[in-house]
Order: sequence, then C-alpha cells, then structure tokens
Amino acid sequence: MTPKLQIRPLRRVLVANRGAVAARILRALNAQGIESIAVYSDADAEAPYLQQATVRVRLGEAPPLQSYLNQDALLRIAREHGADGVHPGYGFLSENAGFAERVEAAGLCFIGPSSRWIRRLGHKTEARALMATHGMPMTPSSAVLSDDPDVVARAAARIGYPVLIKPAGGGGGIGMLPARDESELAAAWQRARSVAQRSFGQAELYLEKLIERPRHIEFQVLADRYGGVRVLGERDCSVQRRHQKVIEEARAPNVPADEIDAMAKRLATLLAALGYDVIGTVEMLYTPATGFVFLELNTRLQVEHAVTEQVTGIDIVAAQLRLARGEPIEAVLPAPLRLRGHAIEARVYAEDPVRFLPSPGPLTVYRPPVGEGVRVETGYAQGGRVTSYYDPMLAKVIATGADRAQAISRLRAALDAFAIEGVKTNIPFIQQVLADDDFIAGRIDTGLAQRVLAGEAMAETRAPGAAPAPASTLTT
Repeated sequence: MTPKLQIRPLRRVLVANRGAVAARILRALNAQGIESIAVYSDADAEAPYLQQATVRVRLGEAPPLQSYLNQDALLRIAREHGADGVHPGYGFLSENAGFAERVEAAGLCFIGPSSRWIRRLGHKTEARALMATHGMPMTPSSAVLSDDPDVVARAAARIGYPVLIKPAGGGGGIGMLPARDESELAAAWQRARSVAQRSFGQAELYLEKLIERPRHIEFQVLADRYGGVRVLGERDCSVQRRHQKVIEEARAPNVPADEIDAMAKRLATLLAALGYDVIGTVEMLYTPATGFVFLELNTRLQVEHAVTEQVTGIDIVAAQLRLARGEPIEAVLPAPLRLRGHAIEARVYAEDPVRFLPSPGPLTVYRPPVGEGVRVETGYAQGGRVTSYYDPMLAKVIATGADRAQAISRLRAALDAFAIEGVKTNIPFIQQVLADDDFIAGRIDTGLAQRVLAGEAMAETRAPGAAPAPASTLTT
C-alpha cells in the first residue's frame, strides 16, 4: 500500500549557519519563494549574504559557543520570528542529534535526516555495526576501547598493523592518527584522545585497519520519508591534507563504472530497507584489491555537493528542502539520472600555503573568478575580514567541462584569476596538485597531496644554496 503523504508547509526557514553554506541555502530558499531568517555573530555582521535574507537577527558574540553553537538562542529566534523550519547547513550543529530533536520537539521541520538517524549514525562504531549487519563490506576494526594500554595493544594486534586511531563521535578527519607498530600506538592514542575531547566534547576512540593509499569515494544520497531512495552518483575526494579534503570531483577517474554503479544500487536498496530519509553521503574507501569498504555515513549536506549538482543538473539543496517537508522522491526527482561532463572543486582557504596555518585578516582585495564553466560559492566580499573564530575556508571554486581535462584546465585558470590580497591562501598548493602528472592522469589516492608536498620540498633542498624545507610540509 502506498504510504499517505504528509507534506508540511515551509513558509519561513531559519538558516542556522554562516559563510558559503548560508549563502547557498538562502539562494535556494529565495528560488522557492520561502522566506528566510539569517542569523549572524558579531564577527559576521557585515557578511554580504545577509542581504539575501527576509529577516536578519544578531545571534551573539563571535565565539561559536556564544553564536552558531548556541542552541537556546537559535530556537528562541526561530520561535520569535515565526520559523517553521531550520536548515543546519554543514558543520556546527548539522549532525548534532540533540539539536535536531529539540527542533522537532518545538514543532519545526529539521531540514535534514530525522533525528533518530543522526543519533544512530553519528557514533562511528555504531554506524559501522549497523551497516555491517546489512552486508556492507568493512575493514577490520574494534569497538570503542578503554584507555588501558594493554587493551588497546591487544586490539591493534588482533586487527593487524598499521592501524588508524579514530574518534567515535567525530568527523572531518579531526583526531585521526596512524600507528604503524606498537611503539607508536600509546603516544598516538593519547594525542588522538586529547584532540577528540577538545573538538567533540568526548574522547571515545576506536581502531580501524589502515588501508594504504586508498581512494576516498563517496555516494550522494537523497531520500523521501516513505522509503524512496536515489543515489546521485559518486564523488572522488581522495586529494586530502591530514585527512581534510582539498579537491573533489565527479565522476571518479579510473574506477570501473560497473563497480560504481553496482555499489550505488546496493546502497539505494539498503537505505530504502532501513527507511533512511532526506539527505546523506556514504563515504567509502576503494582499492582495486579490496573494492569498496564502508567508512561512514554523513547525515547532512556535504561541502562538496556542488560537483554532483554540476554533473547531474539537480539542485541538491532545493531537493533537500522539498524532501524534508514530506514530498515524495518521484515528485522531487522525476527524471532518470543522467550524468554529463565532469566537475572538479577546490577549497580555497585563508592559510599559509607552506606551513598551512590559518591566515586571518582583512580582504583588501577579493575578486572571485568568472568564466565559462566556473562557479564560485563564498560567504565573503571585498572589504570583509577573515577571523580566527571559524573555519578559514574562503570559497569553493567549481569548474565544469565536457571532460576531466577541460574541467581541470578551467579550474587552473579560475584559480589564477582569483584575486585575493590581505591574507595568504592555499591556491599555490592547489595549483601544484592540479599540475602534478599523477593527478592529471587520474592516478590519485589519499596520499597524493602529501607526495606533491614532499616532492616540492625535495626539489627545494636539492636547489643550490636552498635552505632545508620546513618540516611541516612533510607531516602526514
């Protein structure tokens, strides 16, 4: 029997975020004729995207705990200004199950997966256990472990070195550290524990088998509230620094299409059987020897969603809004999926391109590139200021072409044309990667960026009279 549709009104939505994602959500709301409430901290009071909103409300002082992480203030503003929905964007509270539950309890539409899925999948070991129960391939791993060194050492020996230490309640690569033998394990465990406690408010850790030089490939999922699921193809996110994505593209180069399509169908079937809803991204590791193995499921909009939009023609944020309010997948995505061309995205950060430390300061010059096949998502304008309170990403530059070579060429030209003064940026590093022979040939894996940096450092040390390269460029 066809489930009864329960479509709720979305007349005014509070955007519980800042920067590029807030600008992106506001654009989607305006396109659908939905009023918006944009909140801002004192540091973002002059942000250009605020002018796109129906209502603009000060949230608090600059520190995140007093602004974008202040659940009480967000819910109060939503109530006082007549919101009937809350979009969390990505980062901040987007995968906070407690916040989603409070939004739902207030009678508002949380524009993301149901809170039960955020809670169930937000804990990495529980998510792995759930997906393993349903047949997803996995690397060997442990449950959450105590801090007893003997317990940790026995678990590592059982899995087999090298292992990766991972926070159970975190994401974004934060706190992940490798241990290649028992001599490295104890110290790495304590460092990971400290980072996890500081970053996520909990220090639970577990171990996972470290796959050497894998591809990081993820699948974009959209789903309705009635068991309908679509997988919108894959993205390759293998170019990373310290487990942080830098370059993403669609489709994944040099991976057999039949393997990708088979995994997409498998995920659609599994998630439909579970009853997963609205939006998510299944992140996986891939090598020719192992095939795909499950990594995690992110219960939110991804930073890199634009590359999928470019090759599918689907507005993922608009679809997320419609699915969250209860529309069926057939109405939101009526046509068969057709992928066309190639898209590639670079994350431009305000950071030193050698030491990779944040570079806050005023944007005395800020002129994003324009051109055929070029799209820029940003929350900044000339005259603005990059502060030390938030992630230093300035913009996402997305280039689309008829094929991968054209997309790369357009991205390199766009980055060359991106005029930024007042802060340092990672554009020189991105250009090094884009010009690398292995990258151009599609011979990529999660260690590529580090090899590019190491090669540059070696070239510098071989140059006559050159000073030794900074040690930080060789950090893994």
